[in-house]
Amino acid sequence: MIVFVNFEDTWIEEFDGEIRIPVLRNRIESAIGVNGVLLTVGGVPLNDDSSLDEGATIDVSLRLLGGKVHGSLARAGKVKNQTPKVEAQEKKKHKTGRAKRRMQYNRRFVNVVQSFGRKKGPNSNS
Repeated sequence: MIVFVNFEDTWIEEFDGEIRIPVLRNRIESAIGVNGVLLTVGGVPLNDDSSLDEGATIDVSLRLLGGKVHGSLARAGKVKNQTPKVEAQEKKKHKTGRAKRRMQYNRRFVNVVQSFGRKKGPNSNS
């Protein structure tokens, strides 16, 4: 039986009869010189009791050492807590009702300046 092993390059491993995963893992570890490799087929990790089909491609990856996550939770919210509080400023009261409609009418129809090209929207700053 033949399986393809894909690590930095691809090579072929041949077996007589059924493929046993622990034997395959030992062969691969001795070939690359690293212990504790992770074997996957089609993105699914291989267990010791998994079965393989003829001509399957096995991807070999090394286990990564765990480490710290950036920053610690002890300083969470530090920037917000050290930022000085600024009180909200008073804003001008918006017009409502008849006064608002009068302002809209004057802006849209009375004070219109004719210009060439396409008309720009009310929020354009150019």
